[in-house]
Amino acid sequence: MASSTWQLIALAIYFAGMIAIGFWAKGKNENLDDYVLGGRSLSPATAALSAGAADMSGWLLMGLPGALYMTGFAEAWMAIGLTIGAWVNWKLVAPRLRIYTEVTKNAVTVPVFFHNRLRDNTKLLRVLTSLITLIFFTFYASSGMVAGGKFFQSSFALDFHWGMLLIAGITVLYTLFGGFLGASYTDMVQGLLMLAALLLLPIMALFYVGGPAGAVETIQQVNPTALSWFAGTSFLGIISAAAWGLGYFGQPHIITRFMALRSAADAPTGRRIGIGWMVLTVVGACSAGLIGIAFFAKHPEATLTDTDAAESVFLDLSQILLHPFISGFILSAVLAAVMSTLSSQLVVCSSALAEDLFGVVSSRKLSNSEGLWLGRAGVLVISLIAGVLAWNPDSSVLELVSFAWAGFGAAFGPLVLLSLFWKKLTNWGAIVGLIAATITVFVWGTNEALHSTMYEIVPGFIVNIVLAVVVSLVTYKHNPEIEAEFEETQAQMRALKR
Repeated sequence: MASSTWQLIALAIYFAGMIAIGFWAKGKNENLDDYVLGGRSLSPATAALSAGAADMSGWLLMGLPGALYMTGFAEAWMAIGLTIGAWVNWKLVAPRLRIYTEVTKNAVTVPVFFHNRLRDNTKLLRVLTSLITLIFFTFYASSGMVAGGKFFQSSFALDFHWGMLLIAGITVLYTLFGGFLGASYTDMVQGLLMLAALLLLPIMALFYVGGPAGAVETIQQVNPTALSWFAGTSFLGIISAAAWGLGYFGQPHIITRFMALRSAADAPTGRRIGIGWMVLTVVGACSAGLIGIAFFAKHPEATLTDTDAAESVFLDLSQILLHPFISGFILSAVLAAVMSTLSSQLVVCSSALAEDLFGVVSSRKLSNSEGLWLGRAGVLVISLIAGVLAWNPDSSVLELVSFAWAGFGAAFGPLVLLSLFWKKLTNWGAIVGLIAATITVFVWGTNEALHSTMYEIVPGFIVNIVLAVVVSLVTYKHNPEIEAEFEETQAQMRALKR
């Protein structure tokens, strides 16, 4: 049997499993709240693994190994910053957000939480947060589609556009019906698949390069600076890369997992599982990129498909080293990284359209079936727009993710932290900070000179938090309801720590 046939069988099994989970989850959705937050029923393991898989996307198995292959350890500062940021996010934000979103009239989306928490009678904050969600997630979702197209192009020599449409179509199918629960449970399975792949492949590759010692020796011969943490970078460059960790506080597709936990008491267990998974997968991805340097140097007959950015190094190693059926499941892990993030983004975009914007423009209460179908329509609309943006096969996965990550991190991150920990944040402080941060990210991120000096999330985050605090101090007025909810959250947090 041809190797491609074995791989296609493995992929077919994977696709069938994802679709089956999506249709199973369909039966759990009775209304729009179930569709966008799953009835707050996630176990800590499901929340942790699905948050990790939704977080990492194709960057983990394509962008990160490629960056390490091209440059070396200097690119790993990003991974270190992300790991620290994820830990802090689970530690500080997860339990408090789970409590506070329920205290503030059971908010099921981030825009609704801001609206309820700050009593924004203008509804401007809810509209802005919803529009920013839609704008940045269309970029983010398009990165997943680009990664899917590149996957099939490098693995099966399939036309980029057909590969992109296949990935988008299957992901949209199970997300369309399964909603948040479908995305969460498929993400959990995909997270386990990613973990297995990232542990197996680097270990296998070591046998072909003379073990750890042989790998280090060859890497140093090919690129003497590859194992240096500081070569080719600067202090600002390191800060800029590590600053990716700031983005976690404002990523809707991640923090909604905190909101969906069964209770705040599950957060510590979720943190241990989630960070353990993250450390293992990031180390595996970095190892694959570095060992790839040694492998292709020692085996000149083997070729790297993507010679420009090396984003295919993980895919190429799996096809060269493993039995086609096993490599098919390794390839499925790459798709898992892509599809898990894409599905989560589509659900959040759906909630922005159906729950947030519709709630602003119409006071009519939707029936359960109307809410579900409006949510599904949102999935279709965003997937079509993202598909148009992804149509260019030369788009960089890492660049698309970078821009969207900075947008959410700078726009939402400071507001999440201030909403949770500072009683005096006002709706006008949040609105001004949000607008200023979004403009900063767009201006900074599209200016090559500024972008190459510092990642745009840093100035955006600083501008947001400074303006939000200053404007809030000027516009603050005592509100008994807001203060009562803040104190109730504080009391529940104290009870949790006993």
